[in-house]
Amino acid sequence: MTWIKTIRMDEDDRVKSAMEAQRKLYPVEYATPVHPVNDGETSGIVASHTLLPEVLFHAFSTFGALMSPDLPLQRHQHEMIATMVSVTNRCHY
Repeated sequence: MTWIKTIRMDEDDRVKSAMEAQRKLYPVEYATPVHPVNDGETSGIVASHTLLPEVLFHAFSTFGALMSPDLPLQRHQHEMIATMVSVTNRCHY
């Protein structure tokens, strides 16, 4: 849960479009959330961007592009890089 106002996908077509568009860029194995949120709500880190749907799209589509199976690295290498970036930044995610 975030501490700021958030907008559900079913409340704003711009948020829904941004969410659906960025999700299409993720590899298929990321299609199902590991930690689903109650009532179909978006996880806190993504929901915190819903006030600015264009920002939401660009911020999270970047991750989708970086994890692309079309890149020369294998998935475990992508995951290790993402993990090390999070550790270096002391990021919970």
